Amino acid sequence: MIESPLVPTDTEKAPPRKKSRRSWTFDRISFVLVFLVLPLALFSVFVVWPFVQAFWYSLTDWSGFTADMNFIGVENYQKLFEDDIFMTALRNNVLLALVVPFVTVVLAFALATMITVGGSTYGATRGLKGSSFYRVVSFFPYTIPAIVIGLIWLQMFDPSNGLLNGVLTAVGLDGFDSFPWLGDERTAMPASMFVIIWGFVGFYMVLFVAAIKSVPGELYDAARIDGAGRFRTAFSVTLPLIRDNVQTAYIYLGILALDAFVYMVALNPGGGPENSTLVMPQRLLVTAFEKGQFGLASAMGVVMAVATLVFAALVFTVNRLVGGRPEGVRG
Repeated sequence: MIESPLVPTDTEKAPPRKKSRRSWTFDRISFVLVFLVLPLALFSVFVVWPFVQAFWYSLTDWSGFTADMNFIGVENYQKLFEDDIFMTALRNNVLLALVVPFVTVVLAFALATMITVGGSTYGATRGLKGSSFYRVVSFFPYTIPAIVIGLIWLQMFDPSNGLLNGVLTAVGLDGFDSFPWLGDERTAMPASMFVIIWGFVGFYMVLFVAAIKSVPGELYDAARIDGAGRFRTAFSVTLPLIRDNVQTAYIYLGILALDAFVYMVALNPGGGPENSTLVMPQRLLVTAFEKGQFGLASAMGVVMAVATLVFAALVFTVNRLVGGRPEGVRG
């Protein structure tokens, strides 16, 4: 049998390939320094190091106004979880994180779907007539500072002269005459949630509108031909294709809900009736600057940071379990 000269025999081995090494030229070194080392250094100094400091202070009895501090270990954390007021504030933040992102995302997605693909069922896929006007009006609340939104709605909820009670009593609902929306334990938190949702629905609606605009119109036409209704199209076509945008919105809203300091201070500076609207940042502010317990306040900050990270991890996990990872991509 004649062996082909082009195919190496068993006794002949191909020469080893030389590993290509890029020389560290000036351009490569400057690129690494500017786009990797410098941002990493800034991130470490202004983000990582303050977190490390806060964690260290949480293990001390530092008052915040002197240089003296003693290491006390996890004593501050034990105090926190034995403090009924702080635990109430923690539960309020968890409730906000459960309700505010969900309601905001659902409303924003529904409005965005109506504006982009909620028009006539005949002809080309398009949104409602005058959709540009709806986008501008819905986005307007986001342009107002949070503290201003809180103060505006504080006046709206005023028991005596508020517009809300005035409208309700004018239509014959006499039970709302001088009703204290922010002074009643049953309505203080729902009213506060409404204000936060009102301020952010428009922004995330515009975010979802931009995402839906990038979806090829042929997909909606094909779904319409197959007989899919509006709800089926929204959940089977639109939602899977903008899932990453929904995930990002959910995380940002969760972070906002785990803070909610500005809104709660504007609406109920004292924490509401029976601390029904008290949130962790309010308790942290009182502990640090009124009681002079910066070590304990730092422990509260650490708990807030951990809660935020846990929330983000849960959102990523749920998104991955329900099919957020594209096919063919291995984790």
